[in-house]
Amino acid sequence: MRVLISGANGFIGKNLANYLIQKGDQVIAVSRNPVHSNELSWDQLFSNQKNTGAEAFIHLAGKAHDLKNTSEPDEYFRVNADLTERFFDLFLQSKARIFIYMSSVKAVADTVNDELYEDIVPEPKTPYGQSKQKAEQYILSKEAGTGKRVFILRPCMVHGPGNKGNLNLLYKFVLKGIPYPLAAFENKRSFLSISNLEYIIDQLICRDIPGGIYNMADDESLSTNKVIRIIGKAIGKRSKLWKVSPVLIRTMARIGDIVHLPLNSERLKKLTESYVVSNRKIKKALGVIHLPVSSADGLYATIRSFNSQ
Repeated sequence: MRVLISGANGFIGKNLANYLIQKGDQVIAVSRNPVHSNELSWDQLFSNQKNTGAEAFIHLAGKAHDLKNTSEPDEYFRVNADLTERFFDLFLQSKARIFIYMSSVKAVADTVNDELYEDIVPEPKTPYGQSKQKAEQYILSKEAGTGKRVFILRPCMVHGPGNKGNLNLLYKFVLKGIPYPLAAFENKRSFLSISNLEYIIDQLICRDIPGGIYNMADDESLSTNKVIRIIGKAIGKRSKLWKVSPVLIRTMARIGDIVHLPLNSERLKKLTESYVVSNRKIKKALGVIHLPVSSADGLYATIRSFNSQ
């Protein structure tokens, strides 16, 4: 299949492109600054200088959530909403049959009390989430047409070899032998291995899966303490878990907001809050009981890759 991927130079895009190529698909990348013959610039794409002939559009390009909160809100909407609308319009005008939009769980909920399902009423709190939700609303407002299938995917935190992301701080704690002081916080969080995401997208392209909104997450949610132990096992270091008073930790995080310490309120929230995402709908659509890679094995593989970076 001929697949057009925006954001193909990002972490997810590079991995997905390589995965699909190995499966026998032909990938056309869209980026701001093309460097290879199979890449198009956004200007080339939108000016119709080249007919891509793509059968599937995968939209990964976007502005990620800025943990330091230094980005202007307009920038999120310009990239995550406006660009998505133009890309989707191009799909509607094309002969392509499949459109996959990589949204985010943050497009609907910044906190989760129990478990996040697809039918939740969206209530994003940040410009990042609001811009993603605006893009979702635009896609849902359009009639795709006969023979076309549209997917809105809402992944939780995606990780994989070559991408430290939010795991980097935990990795440094264990690598340097520093005790992890947040063990008193009891939580459960969902993660998404890049391997599982690649598998799901490939299935959506290859099979007649109904279009719609699907959450993306591994089968099992993990506590941060369990993640710390997995990191220790992966790098051969003893993990140290300290149960420091949560009141003291929250005070330190507020100080970190002001003087830009590694631990700030946003990062503390990501490390200690519970955020469980249900993947039941996508597994039912695929007809599987389990995704290929377990949560623990996926994280283990990701952490093992850090040593070679």
